[in-house]
Amino acid sequence: MSEASNQVGPLKVRKAHWNLDVPLLFEEAVRRGEGRVAVGGSLVVATGKHTGRAANDKFIVKNGASESRVWWAKVNKPFPQDKFDQVYKKMQQYLADKEVFVLDAFVGTHPEHRIPVRVITQYAWHNLFIRTMLLPARPGEYAEVKEPFTIIDLPEFQCSKDEDGTNGPTAILVDFEKKLTLIAHTAYAGEMKKSAFSLMNFVLPQQGTMPMHASANIGPQGDTAVFFGLSGTGKTTLSADSRRTLIGDDEHGWGKGGVFNFEGGCYAKVIRLSPQAEPEIYATTRMFATVLENVVMNPQTRVLDFDDASLAENSRACYPISYIPNASKTGMGGQPRNVVMLTYDAFGVLPPIARLSPAQASYWFLSGYTAKVAGTEIGVKEPQATFSTCFGAPFMPLHPTVYSELLSRNISENQTRVWLMNTGFTGGPYGVGKRMSIQHTRALLSAALDGKLDGVKYRHDALFGFEVPTDAPGVPAQVLNPRETWADKAAYDEKAQKLARLFNENFKQFVDQAAPEVLAAAPKVG
Repeated sequence: MSEASNQVGPLKVRKAHWNLDVPLLFEEAVRRGEGRVAVGGSLVVATGKHTGRAANDKFIVKNGASESRVWWAKVNKPFPQDKFDQVYKKMQQYLADKEVFVLDAFVGTHPEHRIPVRVITQYAWHNLFIRTMLLPARPGEYAEVKEPFTIIDLPEFQCSKDEDGTNGPTAILVDFEKKLTLIAHTAYAGEMKKSAFSLMNFVLPQQGTMPMHASANIGPQGDTAVFFGLSGTGKTTLSADSRRTLIGDDEHGWGKGGVFNFEGGCYAKVIRLSPQAEPEIYATTRMFATVLENVVMNPQTRVLDFDDASLAENSRACYPISYIPNASKTGMGGQPRNVVMLTYDAFGVLPPIARLSPAQASYWFLSGYTAKVAGTEIGVKEPQATFSTCFGAPFMPLHPTVYSELLSRNISENQTRVWLMNTGFTGGPYGVGKRMSIQHTRALLSAALDGKLDGVKYRHDALFGFEVPTDAPGVPAQVLNPRETWADKAAYDEKAQKLARLFNENFKQFVDQAAPEVLAAAPKVG
């Protein structure tokens, strides 16, 4: 379905192209000079100044729909209604003589849990991007939709810090009451994707469904697994398993019908992408209408150079999930048999795998722990702990305990097993120890998902409280006990106590609202 008009709901524009198919959007983007064609037929675009999310420029309007429900904190910053209305009016005036592209779509593959989202874009390539990432409505599906959530995406529109109360020309403004998100002065297409994700994180909990910043796959026996993890923990790598069917790589819901993907596409980081290490993702970069953001290309040969980070370290590929050979055709799976929480522990303290109780699962979920190496600062060798609540704090509008309680309920109702996996260091912290063997990680993950760790013996970790297997197929027993991998056992004990104290300090923010059994799951610092 495609048509042209000059009215998009309350917006009057010079011309609106509705629901253009992929080849038309691709052709239009090239015709307008928005992108160039690479070898194989991908579309190469540059996003300019913004090569990632403008996190500090995002605000939520404080009104009847949000005031008592949104967790007003560092991430969720309030914005006055009158200022939002002012920016929206300016956008309406701005669009009066502009040509736009409109997509009617849904977020969520499950018919009972999806929400309608209409996206209005200034660029043809942005519409191609979001058409790939969301689930375009089929003919007639929008006939009953009266008030879809709407995202207006205008990279060339500038806000005024003085007049509009924004931080500058760039802004992402969300009004849950008006069901409207305004994106100004950023060409980074990921803002649209994460805006749709934030909507799901606001709406679904009201329906008793848990939104998740996680990947998911299905095993040959039909068993579903969910993978939580922050950037760099191995979430994409470990969920991409040739033996298992990929449901999705980033955003899912977990409700009465099981697990379902929010999206129809993938948005993979491709800097230093290797055809040997990630052949399936590499193949998508040579397929028709894959959108490549900030990837360097030879202007004559149109050959791509994924090792060149001169445009951005955060170069990305947006492609339909159907481009991945073992992807699910429905984007849905049953109730998870296993949940895996991934952490990159650069302190070298945590075991490669541990089994969590339901209360511990909530504690680790609320903590959202990983670590980064402070290699960017001269002379700093100590790892830095990073805590991102629910493994995705920037996109969670509600209080974190809302999501953790949904997780607890789902685990309890489905007797789901929860595993903590450390893909970081062993034998010492960064600079002393070594990175956990990927072979050991894969062997332990397979053993956990296949039920081979159900019958082995476990030891109780006195400090962190979780259960650690004492033997596992294909992995030396010493590796399973991190203290045994350290030459200096006293140094291990000291570092473990330090990490435990960091956990306890971070968790103070949840003391007032977390359940007693979750608070009791905290590390027992000596």
